[in-house]
Amino acid sequence: MKEMKEPAKARFKFKRKHKINLILGLFFLGTILLANPTARFWLRSLLEYPVHYTEYKNFDIRIPGDYEVHGIDVSRWQRKIDWKRVKNMQVGAVNFDFTFIKATEGTWMVDPHFKSNWENSRKNGLIRGAYHFFIPHLNAEHQAKHFIRTVKLKSGDLPPVIDIEETFGMSAAQIRKGTKQFMDLLEAHYKIKPILYTNRSFFKKYFAEEPEFRPYILWIAHYQVDELTLPDASTWHFWQHSDRGRVNGIQEKVDFNVFSGDSARLRSICLP
Repeated sequence: MKEMKEPAKARFKFKRKHKINLILGLFFLGTILLANPTARFWLRSLLEYPVHYTEYKNFDIRIPGDYEVHGIDVSRWQRKIDWKRVKNMQVGAVNFDFTFIKATEGTWMVDPHFKSNWENSRKNGLIRGAYHFFIPHLNAEHQAKHFIRTVKLKSGDLPPVIDIEETFGMSAAQIRKGTKQFMDLLEAHYKIKPILYTNRSFFKKYFAEEPEFRPYILWIAHYQVDELTLPDASTWHFWQHSDRGRVNGIQEKVDFNVFSGDSARLRSICLP
């Protein structure tokens, strides 16, 4: 091996010195975090609520007129959420009164942000609801038990929600049977009728004109229209009108919803 030239030696010593300083710095920071609860709190806050959240002056979408009560729905796709900033955001006369939060999917999956979203949304004054993404080819009873194990509803919470929007190869009869079984099990446990969420096309194909689904509260997704009407003249309660809204405290785009009544009516459909 040839002898290292002087500039190369200097660069090597410089890199080595900085590597040692970095190691010592990380060790020092680790020591502070272990010994200082306040430092740990501020670091955790920084990681959970990044400083690069954008402050929006508007929602970046058209908001349907003539509705008093507005809300959002979230899942892990929105990542960490600063619920205080969500609640405090107001554009004109529009702010947020409620939120639906993904809890479970299928027979085993729990949304990784459910616990945090569930606790902090209520803590910051939003009316909350939990939903389950239903997979029709999986056992409906097992899915219901999975949701029930995960979600503990309290007085003032919205009824539980079944989100069904894909067939997974099942027939219309199988989809209706599984959906109804799941909803019956939730109603028996929580003592309140669940909310049925789906998009307008899916509702038209699988649930419209089906008497057994008429008693349920409907939450319907239908985008880029001025108003929502259902094909069988059913009455909807929640309308998911956009999936591209912007909200302070949320890094990603988010679904926007309106409720068909006023705040007193919203509270009246919640758990007593």
